[in-house]
Amino acid sequence: MTRISALCAFSAAALLAGAVQASPIDQAFGNTILSTYPDGRTAELWLHPDGSYTAEGRKGDPSSGKWSMKGDKLCLKQSKPSSSIISFCKPAQADQLKSGYTTKAVTGETIQVKLVQGRAKGHQGPPS
Repeated sequence: MTRISALCAFSAAALLAGAVQASPIDQAFGNTILSTYPDGRTAELWLHPDGSYTAEGRKGDPSSGKWSMKGDKLCLKQSKPSSSIISFCKPAQADQLKSGYTTKAVTGETIQVKLVQGRAKGHQGPPS
């Protein structure tokens, strides 16, 4: 009886997985979203399939929180080191992540954003 229950559960999960539309940022899982600032330093963002994220700012400061998609926008809501009551949202389309694009950081600075294969870390650029 246990084998039949397990098989039914697996089949139902497979059907649901096929019916759920993939997020445009699914390609980011296991990879790094790299943001390059005008001073050459970089920030790294790692999205996890469970809706959480971890990041390292351009000064090496770690942060984490939750991510979500709202339409074609990737929204980040920080929980550590300090909690935020608002989400920071920016357009994030799969084709843009692969080729890279220019946008504004939360600080208002113009940054270059690109998806980098693997878990890139420490791409801090030239010393300031």
